[in-house]
Amino acid sequence: MADSNPEDRDQATTPDDTVTADAKAVGDKSTSGDAANAGAGAASDTDANESDSDDTDLEPTHSPALIATAVALPIVLIVAVLVAAFVALRAPVEREPLALGPVPAPAADGPACHTLLPALPADLGDYTKATLVEPAPPATRAWQLPDGGDPITLRCGLDRPLEFNRASPLTEIDGVKWFQVRDEVGKTGTWFAVDRETYIALTVPDNSGTSAVQIVSDTITANLPAREPTPGEL
Repeated sequence: MADSNPEDRDQATTPDDTVTADAKAVGDKSTSGDAANAGAGAASDTDANESDSDDTDLEPTHSPALIATAVALPIVLIVAVLVAAFVALRAPVEREPLALGPVPAPAADGPACHTLLPALPADLGDYTKATLVEPAPPATRAWQLPDGGDPITLRCGLDRPLEFNRASPLTEIDGVKWFQVRDEVGKTGTWFAVDRETYIALTVPDNSGTSAVQIVSDTITANLPAREPTPGEL
């Protein structure tokens, strides 16, 4: 069999040439596909970035006034609670009625006591008028501090004090002559007005000041005429 001419051999396609060509074609397609995928990926990234940017733009913003209100509201509530607690502490405590024991007072229903008691003030310095447990002794008054404690008491129409005699020292306060009896156990002093129609006793706790004696002295002077004291014998 005669050999084909050189031109025919050059134009003939060998199997290796076919494989190479096919591989090249596949490679070109692969490269094209990768490029396409890369382009799609870039586009996807761009879309994602744009989406994130859109989400950021859509996030709500708070005005400075709203933020200031949110910060100030807890402070206002705390201040309100503190003020309410302070007011509660300052509010007067409801006092229980005060029980006073009876003492001999033969002139309690006399004109002097009927004149004096309505004229007594509701307040003696920091002490305010107290309610007495009924039945209260006749011709008596009492005052206490707003939070209670030992009272100031006044009794009118009493007998002459046993301790009051010619040697007893007297103290004159705003026109009234007083004789004092100390109670060291009870930490009180009882002042007896000894120059009026009847004897009047004012008992004050220690450290309560002098305003009670002064105010009651002014009330006695304004309503009851003075007279010479009549002390007992030695």
